[in-house]
Order: sequence, then structure tokens, then C-alpha cells
Amino acid sequence: MSDIILSPSIMCADLVNLERDIKLIEDLGFENIHVDIIDGKFSPSMPLGLETIYRMREITNLKFNFHIMSENNLFFIQEALNIGAYNITFHIETSIHVQKYIDLIKSKNVQVGIALNPATSLNTLEYLYGQVDNITIMAINPGFAGDSNERPISYAMGKIKNLAKIRDKYNYKFNIQVDGRVSIERIAKLVQCGADNLVLGSTSLFRKGLSLEENKVAILEEIKKGVK
Repeated sequence: MSDIILSPSIMCADLVNLERDIKLIEDLGFENIHVDIIDGKFSPSMPLGLETIYRMREITNLKFNFHIMSENNLFFIQEALNIGAYNITFHIETSIHVQKYIDLIKSKNVQVGIALNPATSLNTLEYLYGQVDNITIMAINPGFAGDSNERPISYAMGKIKNLAKIRDKYNYKFNIQVDGRVSIERIAKLVQCGADNLVLGSTSLFRKGLSLEENKVAILEEIKKGVK
């Protein structure tokens, strides 16, 4: 279970009380936060502005794992590097110069990841598997976490299984991150399929009516079921 990375999605926190929630995340022993940068074009959602993220960086030593959802990846990669990143993940769908971005991020001694929209084939990663630290599988359409009508993509589990098979066959070292509707009810199955990095949002760590501590306990119990 210690090999499962838990990544609280800060855009699902109480945005009016961000500092409070960041401190709670620290107190609960999390080591990182998942920071979404969305440009309003890739997805109409824009929960966090750059200035807010800069201010967040000033109040915590948590590792910032950036997930860039943008039509202008280079600009936001550079901003994430300026803010202070542990990991930067960008989408292959909007990247013409994928290798350039990977090389830039690595040159700054920052981990790099590639994200795939639900319908994007794993075949697009053929030349990249050995270069990245994580591959993010989107289980819903990006940026719609707050839409209660947005359902998990039916073929996401199969995609995760196939990616895990590729990793095992060729002994690649990347983590398989799952983002979008990583709900309490789905965590055990996601882990069984091969996911080892879970983005925790509105249906897990930030479930309404329960404390972050209570939700974390439930998450860990489901992970135990998945790793048996």
C-alpha cells in the first residue's frame, strides 16, 4: 500500500479557505498536491488562476504536481517551473513538440508526465514510455469534476489494465495516475487494474459531509482491498 501515491486535487478543496485546507492536507501526512492549470479553452473550467497558485507556493512545502490542460503548453510549463514544480504533466492532444517539452522539464530536474484524454489511444505513447515518470489516464472528460452528470468513461478500466501490461512487459518505471471520478467506490478496482497514483477529488478526499481525515481513512481501506 505504501507504493500507492495519493494526490489531493487542490481545485476540489474549499477555494474560499485554501490555506486552511492546505494545512489540513499537510497535517494528514500527504506529501504533494495535484494542481490543475486549465486555460478555459482546453476545458471551460478555470478553478485556479496563476496568481493564486503562486500564493499557495508561498505557504506550503508540499510538492506541487502540475496537470496542465491548455492549448499553449509551453507558456504554462514555464510558469509551473517558475512557481516551483515537483512534477509537470501535460496533455499529448495539444502538444505538437512533445519531445521539446519533455526535454525542457527534465533539464530543470523536474519529473515529467503525459496525460491522455479518455478517447486518446495508448499508441500515441509508443516512443515516450521510457522517458516519463507518470502517465495520467483521464477517467472523465478533463475539467468537469464539478459536473454531477459527468460519469466515468466505461473503457477507462480496460485502458489502465492495458497500460499496466505494457509497463510490466517492458519493465518501464512510470507510475499510472488516474484522474477523474476516483471515487471511494472505485478505488479498489482502480488499484487492482494497475493504478498506483490516485488523484483525490470531490468523490473521495473532498466528499461533502465528512472531514478530510474521515475520507482519508476510507480511501486507505479501499486501497487495502485493491492490493490484496
